[in-house]
Amino acid sequence: MAIQFSKDQVVERMRFENPWWDSKQIDSYYAQMKHREYFQLMYPLVKRDDIRRALLLMGPRRVGKTVMIYQAIQKLIDEGVDPRTICYFSIETPLYNGISLEELLNLFLEHNEKSKEDKLYIFYDEIQYLKDWEVHLKSLVDSYHYFQFAVSGSAAAALKLKSNESGAGRFTEFELPPLTFHEFLSLTGFGYLVTYDGENEQLPCRTPDIQQLNKLFWEYINYGGYPELSLSAAMQSNPGRYIRNDIIDKVLMRDLPSLYGIHDIQELNSLFTYLAYHTGSELSLDGISQNSGVAKNTIKRYITYLEAAFLIKVVHRVDQNSKRFKRANFFKIYLTNPSLRSALFSPIKDSDERAGSLVETAIFAQWQHTDHSGIYYARWNRGEVDMVSIDPAQRPVWCLEIKWSNRFLEHPEELKTLAQFCQKHQLKNSVVTTIDQFGEIEFEGIHYQFVPASLYCYTVGFNLITNRLEYPRF
Repeated sequence: MAIQFSKDQVVERMRFENPWWDSKQIDSYYAQMKHREYFQLMYPLVKRDDIRRALLLMGPRRVGKTVMIYQAIQKLIDEGVDPRTICYFSIETPLYNGISLEELLNLFLEHNEKSKEDKLYIFYDEIQYLKDWEVHLKSLVDSYHYFQFAVSGSAAAALKLKSNESGAGRFTEFELPPLTFHEFLSLTGFGYLVTYDGENEQLPCRTPDIQQLNKLFWEYINYGGYPELSLSAAMQSNPGRYIRNDIIDKVLMRDLPSLYGIHDIQELNSLFTYLAYHTGSELSLDGISQNSGVAKNTIKRYITYLEAAFLIKVVHRVDQNSKRFKRANFFKIYLTNPSLRSALFSPIKDSDERAGSLVETAIFAQWQHTDHSGIYYARWNRGEVDMVSIDPAQRPVWCLEIKWSNRFLEHPEELKTLAQFCQKHQLKNSVVTTIDQFGEIEFEGIHYQFVPASLYCYTVGFNLITNRLEYPRF
């Protein structure tokens, strides 16, 4: 039975959540935090008023969505916006239980003596805690023409599903993923280890100390996907407790898997653990079903949910002709954040047997921060290429071989399947990652550029942010 709170109690809570009405400053806890690079992409959407849409900020738990909202509020104030025209509500607050979005909004309007005609900024955090939030939010967007609405939520699978069902034309989705390696270095104060050379189009990022960069790369792989974990030695001493309790368990148990027809949470958890252990490996529905004893249709549902919840990414396979298979019997699954694996099992060292798979997972994780629909891996009877970018006409644009080894710089003849793929599709260049070696080789008509995996990983994240800032996508 819901507890009924008085209007005065609700207003007092509202004042507590919006200290800038009096101080013109957000809480010092949030003010001291560094901006993620993604803030540069998100903030213009908060301010955009040429179309009537609500911003839906979504992503995995603990990647900084609430922090980013507070930082946006402070930037609005710093740019001259009246602090009393900005209101923040945390929907999970017990005092707001049973109160609709519009009722909360009207209490704010009444308390701050604002009207429907004013230019206001309204933020609803953790929106998934309100039943039928998408219907209420769409109504607000249609009714309050001068208000800018922004909402966030961690139940990513449910948010995306309901946004697609009810928010078409009214919501702008912005996915905030786990940290890129580029962001990890920036947040931890090691951004100086990589310099930018705009004259070098192939590899614009350079480092004076590849050994130190590699050391930080493995810290990123084991602990670096979440801002708090990246900056806290105490959390890194027991990442399993932090990630499993605060992130994985809540996604698997609380974030509405029933919307995807999932009712056996233990079975879902077992499958996720299996997939996490085999990140970067080629799998099949038949093989997973045989190993788990779970029906293939059920496994499909689980994978759909885990992908919508931003825990995994399915990468599909093409053949040596760059064609998709009619039946997607085989595929690779990557964790969206490599530190999920170390939390479930144990931190991994650069010399471990599975090190290559985690390097591959980290690199794929960078590409998941953008429209990655054209990213595949190629495999045929006698060969494989780790990453292939294919255009809408099914033509390969570039390919990449991900290695955690230096030997191929001295033995390019061992890259024969990569060479076959490049020759077949008239690709004159390819990148091959290494541990710590740089180099360029012409071999059998192919120009190979060898780049340390850590620097390549950084460069991808750097380029994705830079390119989207130059060519914003709304």
